[in-house]
Amino acid sequence: MFIKSAEEIEVLRENAVIVSKTLAEVAKHIKTGVKTITLDAIAEEFIHSEGAVPGFKGYRGFPATLCVSINDEVVHGIPGERVLKNGDIVSIDCGCKKNGYYGDSAYTFSVGEIDPEIRSLLKRTKESLFLALNVAVAGRRVGDISAAVQDYVESFGYSVVRELVGHGLGTQLHEKPDIPNYGRRGSGAKLPEGLTICIEPMINLGTKNVVQAKDGWTIRTADRSPSAHFELTVVVRREKPDILSTFKYVEEVLSLNPWYSGV
Repeated sequence: MFIKSAEEIEVLRENAVIVSKTLAEVAKHIKTGVKTITLDAIAEEFIHSEGAVPGFKGYRGFPATLCVSINDEVVHGIPGERVLKNGDIVSIDCGCKKNGYYGDSAYTFSVGEIDPEIRSLLKRTKESLFLALNVAVAGRRVGDISAAVQDYVESFGYSVVRELVGHGLGTQLHEKPDIPNYGRRGSGAKLPEGLTICIEPMINLGTKNVVQAKDGWTIRTADRSPSAHFELTVVVRREKPDILSTFKYVEEVLSLNPWYSGV
């Protein structure tokens, strides 16, 4: 585990704000008919305007600024010529790098009117994230975070992806420890003060099983059921967690849409 100094945390906070604002910039353009590659270009331009560089582009060979994952795609979808349609949900995962440190955040958007059952999936997945964030306190354990997500979403009959997990964040995009979205309270490594982690529930309406697409990146549900994904970065503190990234900017944009209902 990499414990961060106060100075490092402030650099991470700056990156967290950049990715949070980038997601909001992308949110302005999410609508029926837009190409996913268009969203990617908007994000890249905005990240550069903030004096940062895309954190995902080129990472292990990934070809784009955003991961754009639609409907049954869980994560790591590659932007391209595909267009969004009314009723779609789309996970936008964004990373940036500035002054040697990373930012990383994700939000699942609805495109126009979506099925009420899927809207509930989004709402409860996001709620599970905040339940987990509240457990990121010094002295608690990784399993406490994991169980907070699993217990909540499984109470609604949803399933938790096993193969993909949250992670530490710093000078590397993925640092130790891994933060699974399933586990047992009181288990796993103890959380030290100053640890910076990304918590990112990936929750499926159907089976927990996933498969990789032929592009070598996109992960989708094995039964093609919808999947939701939300991610924020948090610093473990003694009294209460210090959440670095935010959905505030995204939800200010979404609140201007007449169909938006708080998810």
